[in-house]
Amino acid sequence: MIKMLSLILVIQIIYVSAFTVRMILTLKGQKYIAAVISVAEIMIYVLGLNLVLSYLNQTIYLIVYALGYAFGILIGSWIEEKIALGYVTLKVISIAPEARLPEQLRENGFGVTSWIGSGRDGNRLVMEILAKRKHQDKVYDLVLKLDPKAFVITVEPKRFHGGFWAKAIKRG
Repeated sequence: MIKMLSLILVIQIIYVSAFTVRMILTLKGQKYIAAVISVAEIMIYVLGLNLVLSYLNQTIYLIVYALGYAFGILIGSWIEEKIALGYVTLKVISIAPEARLPEQLRENGFGVTSWIGSGRDGNRLVMEILAKRKHQDKVYDLVLKLDPKAFVITVEPKRFHGGFWAKAIKRG
């Protein structure tokens, strides 16, 4: 019984992890990789479902199947965070328009577009920083190290056109 419960749990974790990663890849435009994953995913799904349906008269098997689903979502999300596909844009507003923030960020390898904006209490330094998602925390930490009072919003761009980043993205 323990072996079968463990097998159902592992199969469900693998299936739902693959499902989660496939969905995220699909949303990020990686449809061919997602299609390949879906082949293995559906085979694993049918195997796991067949096993749990064989034991429907015992509630513990259904509970383990459901727990495998929950753990699969957590593990799939963790995997996606580790591969961190795509890009983010950090929109930063600093109360120190005279600061050298853009230069310091560029010296650390990040592309920055900046301008002076007008806020409620005066001029503000406004910056947009495009970075690979896997560098998101590094950029965020650097911005706050340089200006702990900065207002920061992170968004995920879907399309790119023009500029040196668009050329770099097309090159891979």
